[in-house]
Amino acid sequence: MDSKLEVFYEKGLSRRNFLAGVGAIGAATAVAGCSNNSPATVIQTTTTAYTDIDILNFALNLEYLEASFYLYAATGSGLAAADMGTGAGTVTGGAKVPGLNTAQQNILNEIAYDEQQHVRFLRSALSTSAVAMPAINLTAGFSGAVTAANSLSAASSSLPLIPTTFNPFGSFDQWAVGGFVFEDVGVTAYNGAAPLISAAGITSGYLTAAAGILAVEAYHAGYFRTYLTGQSITQGTTAYPYAQYANRISALRSALGSGGETPLVTTLASSTVPVTATSPTVTPTSIVAASSGNSLAYSRTTSQVLHIVYGTYAPTSTSTTPSPGVNVGGFFPAGLNGNIKITLT
Repeated sequence: MDSKLEVFYEKGLSRRNFLAGVGAIGAATAVAGCSNNSPATVIQTTTTAYTDIDILNFALNLEYLEASFYLYAATGSGLAAADMGTGAGTVTGGAKVPGLNTAQQNILNEIAYDEQQHVRFLRSALSTSAVAMPAINLTAGFSGAVTAANSLSAASSSLPLIPTTFNPFGSFDQWAVGGFVFEDVGVTAYNGAAPLISAAGITSGYLTAAAGILAVEAYHAGYFRTYLTGQSITQGTTAYPYAQYANRISALRSALGSGGETPLVTTLASSTVPVTATSPTVTPTSIVAASSGNSLAYSRTTSQVLHIVYGTYAPTSTSTTPSPGVNVGGFFPAGLNGNIKITLT
């Protein structure tokens, strides 16, 4: 696959116009309100067609983020230098989760290993075209998400506020909420990017590879959703509020990513499936994040994914609708590396 990817890149065979699926992206001619931890607004003036390499590098940026989170949680350290690329950014925040039993440590280890291997796989496929890891701020990303989720008016008033002391590296249950932040987004990102891969890229196996990664991200998402739901039903929402914290995060992702969310069931009564002897009926639950109409996984455009990882919801704003031209913020204080890094809608 490596040599084929280079051939397509050098000969331009993988180039595809994404204006229909992704929209036009412009060069930044003006930047306003920019700081390391706040979104920047840019004026877009030109359009660009993207290649399969651009799509794979977009995915690689997201895998850098996930791998950094899980590796720090499992081991206290991030990616090896060889896995980050020349000129890689640094990771702010992150620590080994304390107090784990053997089973919990094994779960952290497995998910961290998976995400590390996703980084290595994409870097190998991209070869010299792979972008380096951008600067990642786990502290600001999570704290900003908590602040925004607590302020979001769309969240049910019955949901408890996420404590300002929330720390995804503080305990296994808090880590599970942190994992919930990422995994559903990964599934929607790969599902949304799949149709953008060119015919040449499909022939070369890029779509198959993306489907394989999507499947693993979905397994991860299913674990977090099942664990949080099960603990909430077993212990009760008062003793175990973490699933409700996740639902606040889900409401925030919905606002930033144009829907595409299925809240978690938190009580046994609401998860009961009605069945009769003469006419069996089933209703969608909240273990699987999928549309109720056809049970297909949700998908998001690159702009919708960027709004989520940049955390572009401003609680003080008169409008909660994300806007185009955002290129930094949240988990990525200096933005993503590569050509897909600015929101278009």
